[in-house]
Amino acid sequence: MKSCQNVAMKLNVETVSSPLKDAASLVLLRDRERASSDHTLEVFLLKRHSASKVLGGAYVFPGGKLDPEDLSAHGRGLLDQEPPALHAQLAEAKTPQDVGVGLFVAALREAYEECGVLWIKRQERLGTSGPDLSGVKGQLRALTGAGLGFLASLERLELQLDTQALVPWSRWITPHRPTVSAQRFDARFFLGLLPDAEEAAHDQVETTESVWFTPKEALAAYVRGEIELAAPQLMCLLELKGFASAKAAWQEAKCVLPHTIAPHTLDEHGQRGVCFPGDRSHPQPQKLLSGPTRLWFINGQFQPESGLESLLQH
Repeated sequence: MKSCQNVAMKLNVETVSSPLKDAASLVLLRDRERASSDHTLEVFLLKRHSASKVLGGAYVFPGGKLDPEDLSAHGRGLLDQEPPALHAQLAEAKTPQDVGVGLFVAALREAYEECGVLWIKRQERLGTSGPDLSGVKGQLRALTGAGLGFLASLERLELQLDTQALVPWSRWITPHRPTVSAQRFDARFFLGLLPDAEEAAHDQVETTESVWFTPKEALAAYVRGEIELAAPQLMCLLELKGFASAKAAWQEAKCVLPHTIAPHTLDEHGQRGVCFPGDRSHPQPQKLLSGPTRLWFINGQFQPESGLESLLQH
């Protein structure tokens, strides 16, 4: 893997006054079949096209903005759970129910559009159980490949999304002075286990490369300057590093409510950075993440005060 230091993320100097954009990211997990240790968890990362306006050249989880059409999924019979149940899982009382439901749909849609992974409900009455499931998925891919929208294709084939395959994990709210972006997002991160017989790959449009990494491998590649990561992805990898298996991470997320992380911009002695709950400069005193409470943006990389190598020790 080549070094990416010549295309490092650039420091943003603007204060963003536009409203937050609702978004969803899917942290796709699987277990490595032939692992050299008892830690088998792998996470899927996509490299965004270098021309992208948001984190161009960086490695990210599949995801994107909430589409207005995502809000229509329940009314079209495309969901396997009722809206109140989905909304409750987010633990966001102030978020409208239709938006909360739409975020699940956005995560599933973006996973399909960006890396080809599909979660649909097995339904005996529609013949989408057992061997027939692969054939139905083939029909769906033919329809979307011909230009029909994702939800419209599901509707035509009378399919439902498997929302129970996703678990809300965390919520990240971009500060008014983003470090490396000129846009602000209210992004919900979901965990999902790679379905049997599914393969993940980059779409060759919005994303140009993809890789399965253990969290430790991803962090090591970042320290060596081989991949670029924004702060939320970096901190999420540090969280995942503590789990031995994909199933363990998914089950843990099922048992706890997702945290809301609202990073605050740091600007000290001419140096820019970002801090998280529990940091001395953050208004929230309780530490919510297992990694460092602050990162400085130095030479195109987010670095703890203790240095890049310390990322491999947390």
